[in-house]
This record gives sequence, structure tokens and C-alpha cells, in this order.
Amino acid sequence: MKTYIKYTGAALLAACAFCGASAQNTYSGYFLEGYDYRYQMNPAFANENNFVALPALGNLNIGVQGNLHLTTLLYNVDGKTCLFTNPDVSVGSVMDNVSSHNKLGFDTKIGVLSGGFKAWGGYNTVSINAVASAHVDLPGSLFSLLKEGISNKTYDISDLRASARGYVEMAFGHSRDLSKWVPGLRAGATLKFLLGMGSLDARFNKAHLTLGEDGWTAVTNADIYASVPDLKFKTEYSDKTGRDYVSGIDMNSFGVNGFGLGLDLGASYKLNDDWEFSAAILDIGFISYGDTQLASTQGDRIVETNKYIFNPNDDADNSFSKEWKKMRDDMLELYQLDNVGKVGAQTYSLRTTLNFAAQYTFPLYRNLKFGLVNSTRIAGPFTCTQFRLSANVAPVKVFSANANFALGTYGASFGWMLSVHPKYFSLFLGMDHTPGKLAKQGVPLNSNLEVNFGINFPF
Repeated sequence: MKTYIKYTGAALLAACAFCGASAQNTYSGYFLEGYDYRYQMNPAFANENNFVALPALGNLNIGVQGNLHLTTLLYNVDGKTCLFTNPDVSVGSVMDNVSSHNKLGFDTKIGVLSGGFKAWGGYNTVSINAVASAHVDLPGSLFSLLKEGISNKTYDISDLRASARGYVEMAFGHSRDLSKWVPGLRAGATLKFLLGMGSLDARFNKAHLTLGEDGWTAVTNADIYASVPDLKFKTEYSDKTGRDYVSGIDMNSFGVNGFGLGLDLGASYKLNDDWEFSAAILDIGFISYGDTQLASTQGDRIVETNKYIFNPNDDADNSFSKEWKKMRDDMLELYQLDNVGKVGAQTYSLRTTLNFAAQYTFPLYRNLKFGLVNSTRIAGPFTCTQFRLSANVAPVKVFSANANFALGTYGASFGWMLSVHPKYFSLFLGMDHTPGKLAKQGVPLNSNLEVNFGINFPF
């Protein structure tokens, strides 16, 4: 399915192009002393000191998560690494690794400029972040078609999604102690102004395929919304249908192409010397992208052809694998997406996150704290949740560390974080998802990996 592959790839590439950043936080640092960016997970949290970040390296987040792993795509056959479509890889071994919805998301966040200071009766934070994300959701029936060929006569490849967002975030936060009114209570809020850089939203709503030895029929329904300045869809003329169709994308530059607003709210409550509870809701708001181009089937579209004659015999000249290579080269032409043109602004809700946490200080050793945090991100088909249990220790004033275990939508993971923060200098490094077994090329076999690194200067 060249159409799917092309626009899925375009969504992923768009995320990299939009500064490589997203609303991603490292929850290994939620309870860790000396971690300067706890306020991004709960705006009620305040640092002990003022700080300023090293530009672009104060808070660097890179994250990949999903249930579509490398082990689903690559297999070992006689000591060689092969793609799942290799005939020596059994259908059963592949489909056992495939889910009904196979999701993969790329999230990164770059703190361009950040700082925090005590004033106006509380603690204040100012930050400029480059934010972007890319996500794909591939139906299991797509893998079935690519692996099984014409062993089945019909396939329903519907509800395939690919999206990418990119924007610049300017955030202003304030946290203050409310113990004067409610003992142990602290609250905070962060207001965010967003400048949209680009968005791509591909919605393959329907693809009902009927494959046979003498013909090929498809009923398709798809929309692709692209909101990037100067982006245009390329078109070509089809001799088969006598009409123009979308054959690609022409994108020459990037720039501001939208705006939005976001709000974070948080509170923490210290019950006693041992117990503290906290809750926050992040990214309440929207972002609107202008200058949007639409490529669409404009409802259901029926495509029929007898150009491709499939033979279930893998050794035949017109075997499925050989005919498939010819068919996919013409797939954009067969799909027949219309270039609808500009359709006005597209507005999206931000990916709202809910955080709830509890912390317990070990009474026999006050420098040891245990914490449990639940984080749920509301993002339509990419909604996910996790519970993370951590042990946090700060044996000396200038060093703290933790180890944690998480269980959630994308399985189990082990995380950790280290923070070194002597006077006037702070460095932290951590992972929410530590990679396990690696492929020969050094690529993690599991698609869950999140890294957080930063250098800051407290004062």
C-alpha cells in the first residue's frame, strides 16, 4: 500500500522537520529532589533555588512509545535478518505479534530557554519550548494483506491514522503556598501561548479490498489535511480515469502557521511529615493551524482494474509478491485523491494529561521516599495511561537518584534518573523506558524508549 506508506512516512518526517519536539515529560523525575523541571508535570511544584537553563540543553526530551515493535517487522531466518514479508517467515509467527491496532508515537521536547525565580509571593517559571509529535495507528489487517497475499479474498483496511504536530510554546507559571488558608496546600498554574509551525493529519477512513486472480477492486475513503506554509499537493493526469489525482507533496519552507492557548493547573497537599499528595491537569486548550490544504476522495470511491493478475503460487511469474511490487507503484494513481485546495483553518485540542500522585517518606531514613504516579494522556486513538512506582534517595545535598517501574497501555518498563546539583550547577540524566535487547545495528527491539537530559545553573 504505497499510499499508506508514503503518507505515514510523511507524517513522521514532518515531526522531525518541526524542530523535533513535543509535549513530553519524564515521569522518572516526578518525585526527585534536584530535578529542575518537576513543575512541568505539576505547576504547583517549586524549586528550592532560582535557576536558568543552558539554551537548547536545559531540558531535552526524546521519546518513542507504542505497541508496534521492531520484533513485529524483522525476523531471523537462517542467521539473516529479514522483513516480515519474507516467505520463509511463517504467517502465524507474524500475525501472533500483530495487534488489531498497531501504534507508534514519536515525542520530543526541546527547552530552548527556561528559568525559574522567587518573586510576587511564590515561585515563577518562564520557558520557551519547541514542541512536536508524530503518531501512526496501523490496522492489523494491513499486515495480514502484506503477509498473506491472496490467501484471503477480502480485506478491510480501515481506520488507519497518521498525524504530526509542530509548534513553539511560550509558558509562564506561578506557584504559591496556600497554607495560610489550608494547612499543607500549595497550588500553581501555567499559561501557554502557542505558535503553530505545521500539522499533518491523514485519515484513511475506509479501504475495503477485494483481491482475486482476475481482478482487483477497492472501495476507499480518505482525507489528508496538511497545514504547512507553502505546501502544495502535486498532481498528475491519469490515463485510466481521465482526471488529475494527487501524486505527492511539494514543501519548500516552514514558518508560523497558527496559534493556540494552553493552561496547566496543579495542587499538592502535605498531609503530615510522611505523606504528600498531588494532582494536575496539563495542556487544557487548543491550537489552530491556518493555510490548510486538503487531499480527499470526497466520499467513497470505487477503483477497479484487471491490470494485476494474482497467482497464489509463489514461484509463478505473476505471483502475489511480484504483482504487488507493480501494483504499489501505481497505488497513488489507483487511489485517486482529489486536490481540493485550501479549506480554511483546522483546530485541534491539545493532548490533555491528568496526573495523580502520592509520596511517602520512609520514617527510618528521611532521605528515602517512595512515590506512585498515574499519568493519563487523552489523545483520541492515541490515548494512553501508566502507573509508575519509584524509590527516590538523596543521600547527600548535591546528589539524588531513583529507580522506578511502570505498567501501562504499552506494557511494562524500567526507568531511572540521576541528578547532580552542586552550587551553581545542575545536571540530570534519566530514562522512563530503558531499552532492553538491541538489534545488531544497536536499535532497540522494543519501541518504547524515553530519554531526558539537561544542564542548568541554579543560583
